[in-house]
Amino acid sequence: MLELARYDGRKRLPGALAMTVGIAALTAMYVGLFPSITATANLDELIAAYPPAVREAFDIRTMNTIEGFLATQLYAFAWVILLGLYFAYAAAGLIAADVERGRMDLTLSMPVSRSRVVLEKFASLGVPLFVANAAMPVVVFVATLAIDESVAMERVAMAHLLSVPYLLACAGIGLVASVAVDRASVAQRAAAGAVFALFLVESVVAGTDLEPLGALSPTRYYVPSEILVDGTYDVGGAAVLLAGTAVLVLASREWFRRRDV
Repeated sequence: MLELARYDGRKRLPGALAMTVGIAALTAMYVGLFPSITATANLDELIAAYPPAVREAFDIRTMNTIEGFLATQLYAFAWVILLGLYFAYAAAGLIAADVERGRMDLTLSMPVSRSRVVLEKFASLGVPLFVANAAMPVVVFVATLAIDESVAMERVAMAHLLSVPYLLACAGIGLVASVAVDRASVAQRAAAGAVFALFLVESVVAGTDLEPLGALSPTRYYVPSEILVDGTYDVGGAAVLLAGTAVLVLASREWFRRRDV
């Protein structure tokens, strides 16, 4: 059972560890800089000078607290944008790469259904999802402890827990692209472009008559600053993201079942 998921998951483990080490180093750098930055400047006054569109896009509340600083400098950028793009990009190669390189014919020659191929390859993304979300709260705790700051760890844990549905939704977008085209590079560019475009749409339409369009963007349902600064958890948003992921995965499965490869 789950041979394809385990095989692809093992291949993803080195990349997941490297990615997590990189983000951990970025986190340690941000946290290490926090005391010196807040000692020399009032960051909230700096935020007030930001263009309103930038404050709205990253939902910047405050940077004078460690939670607000992390929400703005780490989670709003590295987690929402960079990691969202990573999962969309990685998922876009799940099917298209094997089709492009002729490996899909070999896979389908085995007693395995197309549905199982799609679902198990998507499940293999659980490896980077677990590694990143399991390691980063520990990194945040140790880094803040090193600078004698206290951080609300229950909020950090919820920020990571609620990021799982968001990242799965980004991966779902990538999976649709992966079954739609045969060239991995095209699928990956389309998926990453779609996730970034949806982020921009949500940012641009906020407060306008077109604001309902932002409901199409996964970023509407995962806002790190609300979790880390306000301590509010949008469980309903997480449910919407999980439902959206299920729709995208099932649609991808049906698409792949019906197409020629």
